Amino acid sequence: MAFDGITIANLACELKKTLEGGKITKIAQPEKDELLIAIKNNREAYRLQISASASLPLIYLTETNKPSPLTAPNFCMLLRKHIGSARILSISQPGLERILEFTLEHLDEMGDLCRKRLIVEIMGKHSNIIFCKEDGTIIDSIKHVSANMSSVREVLPGRMYFIPQTVAKEDPLSVTEETFCQTVKSAPMTVQKALYNHFTGISPIVAEEICHLASIDSDHSANELSAAELTHLAHTFRLIMEDVKEGHFSPAIVYDQDGPAEYAAIPLTCCEGRGYRREEWASVSALLENYYASRDTRTRIRQKSADLRRIVQTALERNYKKYDLQLKQLKDTEKREKYRIYGELLNTYGYELSGGENSFSCINYYTGKEISIPLDPQLSAKDNAKKHFDRYNKLKRTFEALSQLTDQTRAEIDHLESISSALDIALAENDLVQIKEELMEYGYVKKRRPGDKRPKVTSKPFHYISSDGYHIYVGKNNYQNEDLTFRFASGNDWWFHAKGIPGSHVILKNDGKAEIPDRAFEEAGALAAYYSKGRDSEKVEIDYIQKKSIKKVTGAAPGFVIYHTNFSMVAVPSCGLNEIK
Repeated sequence: MAFDGITIANLACELKKTLEGGKITKIAQPEKDELLIAIKNNREAYRLQISASASLPLIYLTETNKPSPLTAPNFCMLLRKHIGSARILSISQPGLERILEFTLEHLDEMGDLCRKRLIVEIMGKHSNIIFCKEDGTIIDSIKHVSANMSSVREVLPGRMYFIPQTVAKEDPLSVTEETFCQTVKSAPMTVQKALYNHFTGISPIVAEEICHLASIDSDHSANELSAAELTHLAHTFRLIMEDVKEGHFSPAIVYDQDGPAEYAAIPLTCCEGRGYRREEWASVSALLENYYASRDTRTRIRQKSADLRRIVQTALERNYKKYDLQLKQLKDTEKREKYRIYGELLNTYGYELSGGENSFSCINYYTGKEISIPLDPQLSAKDNAKKHFDRYNKLKRTFEALSQLTDQTRAEIDHLESISSALDIALAENDLVQIKEELMEYGYVKKRRPGDKRPKVTSKPFHYISSDGYHIYVGKNNYQNEDLTFRFASGNDWWFHAKGIPGSHVILKNDGKAEIPDRAFEEAGALAAYYSKGRDSEKVEIDYIQKKSIKKVTGAAPGFVIYHTNFSMVAVPSCGLNEIK
């Protein structure tokens, strides 16, 4: 997950096709370290977003506009003065550096043509947007870097611009095979680290992909590679760099169970078959905008659901402690039968006691073996028998009460675990509304006051179409599970659920068909596994049965059911179907 040199090369190629020759029509600075530049070219309007944020530096084409401050910042005013209507002559990338340079042509105050350079550096916390004269003299930058801040390079008006070389790295686009092999062979680290530590613009995920294409274990020690392995790695590396030089890119996002996990401007075949889903994009700008928007949405949902997660987790921890204590106490009641037998044997053989004994041995007529019964020497045989019976009855009452309490606590834990699972699959803020309502209903969250407006519920179950055209629905929370199973599904529809663990109810619609193909069952089972607590497992056991055989548990929380004589399958958690919005 890095804005590496190959991604920049892909962007440079895309921006060349769309923006070169175009005219800047508007420059805005919606954030202190962000520019939004409107460009018109070939009768098309484009919007270029550039961010030098330390936490999330970006550059890509977007259709999204952002409100600007009422008073434009100084850097924005400077750009408007010089290049507010400039023409973009060229867009270039030096080597495979994470830098894009825009050469701009405009008229100065005297009406003469002159050129300026706008340099965008996407370098993590060192990212910057630098405005220079044609000879490289810095006019201004969105971030000023003084000698007190950096001993490597000052970025201040009047200084000369240069690319800082803080780490000696080889240029992947021009490195020879001999140098490549020597560089990798001499690196005392894994092959993957050797690639991204010693070659400019290579990110860890690209290094992983290169190793995968060369059929070399990325964790293998680089200085232990054989001559044949080094040669094969060098050839694979060269082929990828040739694609980069020729502008052949295949931008792709790789998704895990939580959403977008990685992206790159190359296919990322190394992630196939490892529980990931890969999606290729025609435009790297669209990829970047979607990727970071998805991650931003996921982060925002995590923040919004943090309070609910904390409430659920606290309640779970409390109930697990209570459950463990109840089980321990329940185990102590297992010896109750011993005291009943003591009492019965004393009533049977007590006439043999003369008084004052500490114990009494006799034959246990239940087992035929001799047994020793502890006695209170100050009590008679009859009173000792009564004492053991009293202890038996107390333990029996404790057992009966604890058995009921333990079942209640276990049910509460299962309910909370199901809510936790629903929080894990919440993708939007409206998905949290019903979860909060459920927590209110069961007393985990303070209920709203009378007269308070109830929030509108807009969240709907996931809706997928199987490969054979069958409709599959997946509940996002317990209320949706309840509605899907007992209100939406008809008797002959098929119901799926992960066996023995919290998860969503999945409904495979029958659509009046006499027989549903096996593939539809497998895909519904994969969804049931994916939307469960077992989604990180390699395989999950799934129960499935027709809806008409599902019964509601009386008095149970929403979404809890019972069934008998079900079918079972083993499914690999997967969400490879197309969702219907």
